[in-house]
Amino acid sequence: MNDSQLISDLQSGAQSAFRELVADYQDRVYNTCLGLLQNEEDAEECAQDVFIEVYRSVNSFRGESKLSTWIYRIATTKSLEVIRKRKRLKRFAFLKSISGDQGDDVQVAGFDHPGVLLEQKENAQALFQAIGQLPESQRVAFTLHKVEGLPYQEICEVMELSLSSVESLMFRARKNLQKTIKVYYEKNFKS
Repeated sequence: MNDSQLISDLQSGAQSAFRELVADYQDRVYNTCLGLLQNEEDAEECAQDVFIEVYRSVNSFRGESKLSTWIYRIATTKSLEVIRKRKRLKRFAFLKSISGDQGDDVQVAGFDHPGVLLEQKENAQALFQAIGQLPESQRVAFTLHKVEGLPYQEICEVMELSLSSVESLMFRARKNLQKTIKVYYEKNFKS
């Protein structure tokens, strides 16, 4: 089924269309969320939230972009909401710790991306940690391009930025990652 027919069926409330949408996009949505969140449980929950949002707002989809672009935009937005929530929880936990309240600390679970071979796990973990340290817009652009394989033009549409802005974000992301990875290797693999 093509996108316009799928959208039409979704807007008419066909459950089979929603099942097809989930089947077609679940891996891409999950991988986008995982690439940004770097936590499997958060990525699963976020991916579910993405499809709930798609279901709720499909009637407002005007077709000004491709369906995949719209879904990536929702996945990116939902992932960034989770990241912001984590930061608030970390600040709250820090404030609790300095005020003497020794409640549960907020922990971020370990990260294993399913597309990484076992022998490359350590390098991948260092890379994903470095990606996680990038400023938000650089992290989104880099993840969409390098992890999800989106072309720059689609990233422009997802992030609602110009091509030159996306190119600049990618350039700065690569430079920042080079610095971070260089420091990691110098620290961990000095001869």
